[in-house]
Amino acid sequence: MKLNERSLAFYATCDAPVDNAGFLYKKGGRHAAYHRRWFVLRGNMLFYFEEPASREPVGVIILEGCTVELVEAAEEFAFAVRFAGARARTYVLAAESQAAMEGWVKALSRASFDYLRLVVRELEQQLAAMRAGDCPPPPRRPRALPPKENGCAVWSAEPPPAAAAAAPAPSPAGAAAPAGSRPGPAPPPLPPRRRAWAPNGPPHAGSFARLHEGYGQEVRALRSQWLGSRSRSRAQP
Repeated sequence: MKLNERSLAFYATCDAPVDNAGFLYKKGGRHAAYHRRWFVLRGNMLFYFEEPASREPVGVIILEGCTVELVEAAEEFAFAVRFAGARARTYVLAAESQAAMEGWVKALSRASFDYLRLVVRELEQQLAAMRAGDCPPPPRRPRALPPKENGCAVWSAEPPPAAAAAAPAPSPAGAAAPAGSRPGPAPPPLPPRRRAWAPNGPPHAGSFARLHEGYGQEVRALRSQWLGSRSRSRAQP
């Protein structure tokens, strides 16, 4: 794909979200002076403008085959973008604070497609190991977190603390309901509790679609049962 100045200017100033943006001090190529420029990172392209409202970038740095490292320079919070090769140019930049410098170094180090290729390769290896059964199942969630079963929130039969404090004490078994009161519809039935994985093996051993369909059938059956009990209670005089 060929890129010209017009397409680059459009991509640099489009409304799509940016990966990072802010002011940096850029050292000139032939002179030691630093110039304050507005930098915008989009993918593996680092654009720099004279001002944030500028319509066209002053230049662009393609972040492929480069390394980002801290350097000693006249300006504080300086770092450099280096490229391999004897005649390759080194871009020396300086941020306005330590936090800004760390954010830029991290963003620029992860901007190249080489880095993304390594991340995808590692994820593919982890997925292949999980499918082969070489990796143990992921750890269960701590009990301090909201109650979940199979990765989804479950219905709780216990009222919240405030509601439990305000609710009247339950009547003893066999006691008659107060006069004039009408029994309301029964609450939805609780879904059956399951372990974090099926008894026949970990979740990756079976089909996710088949697992999802099984849970869906149980939920539909429970919902139909609850709707039936609700309609019967409404039909009672």
